[in-house]
Amino acid sequence: MRALSIGATGMEAQQLNVEVISNNIANLSTTGFKRSRAEFQDLLYQNMRSVGSASSDTGTVLPSGLQVGLGVKPAATYRINEQGNLVVTNNPLDLAVNGRGFFQLTLPDGSTAYTRAGSFQLNETGQMVTADGYQIIPSITVPVTATAITINASGQVLATIPGQTSQTTLGQFQIANFINPTGLDAIGGNNFRETTASGSPTTGNPQAIGFGAIVQGSLETSNVDIVSEITSLITAQRAYEMNSKVINTADQMLSTANQMKT
Repeated sequence: MRALSIGATGMEAQQLNVEVISNNIANLSTTGFKRSRAEFQDLLYQNMRSVGSASSDTGTVLPSGLQVGLGVKPAATYRINEQGNLVVTNNPLDLAVNGRGFFQLTLPDGSTAYTRAGSFQLNETGQMVTADGYQIIPSITVPVTATAITINASGQVLATIPGQTSQTTLGQFQIANFINPTGLDAIGGNNFRETTASGSPTTGNPQAIGFGAIVQGSLETSNVDIVSEITSLITAQRAYEMNSKVINTADQMLSTANQMKT
């Protein structure tokens, strides 16, 4: 009775589907979060009569075969990197990338991470860091005497310092692009790492060709669509129930066969 194992694979697949959807819903308010979707593939088929095989010694062939599928398996969780909405915070250290690109960070082990979450702060030495204290790349230090910070769309960081007639340039943001951002490895904390699938990063100034612009005083919201996620959740629940019904039906059929008397 193949239906027992087939139904079990269907239930496992929909369980994973619900887990992916629940993670999307849980991160509804996470800055810069990109929703994911679960993708599935059918399992191997048992060929009882192969399509195209000879059906007689005169050269006739089977126009269709007899194949029985063995269920479903998870194939991938695909990250959808569409732009999230920008919400105005009026915090001068809150930055959003409007378009393509990731902020670059230095992790404690010295490696580079990438993020869309631009809620930066200043550490004890005036360096711009993330909420976890990771320094941005390239490093930017704000002097203690600065009374205002301006970051324009091209990523230039300017400070207003008392006694100076013009603003002082503190540094220049650079953002990174990937040919396949879905291939980045999510490591938590709104951060990603480069992988072979993502390709090597291409860095450049914001607003350059192929790069998004910096928006100061704003944050990019999660791109999760709650209505779509709830609809997908209901669909996954119904699919899970149907697969459990398949297992119950197969079990009843086996019970009927066992109870048959000659």
